[in-house]
Amino acid sequence: MSRQDATRDASTAIGSALYGLATRAVRRLPRDMSITSAATLATLHRIGPRRITDLAVIEGVTQPAMTVLVRVLEESGLVERRGDASDKRVTLVCLTEAGASYVQTRRQAGVDAFARLVDELADDEVEALVAALPALAHLAELESQDREGQKR
Repeated sequence: MSRQDATRDASTAIGSALYGLATRAVRRLPRDMSITSAATLATLHRIGPRRITDLAVIEGVTQPAMTVLVRVLEESGLVERRGDASDKRVTLVCLTEAGASYVQTRRQAGVDAFARLVDELADDEVEALVAALPALAHLAELESQDREGQKR
């Protein structure tokens, strides 16, 4: 087996493990709202106020579907619409304090769930994960850049 084949096999195995963890983590989240609603709140938390059309593109839904979703989130007190100071014709969707709190609480619940699992690992496995943290952070950065590139 060539070095290139071994690297590809390792990449595939790592990708499979990360994908499995991510999908199981999403399935374990509270079912108090749709994944798209939670993702939209997380997007607003991460990148700030956005137009409905931009949110629709980011979340991969139609503009009418995002309009309905934003209306539901607004009625729940998690987002609000505000005018854009730089263009009075534009309305931006913004997180409210309750929306930001929801995102932070949900994220912390996910962190806590994984931390409990990590606590069950052997010391050498924890050390391996600690050693992998810089690579995982870089992987997250690359994924973010890739997602940004796809939106353009």
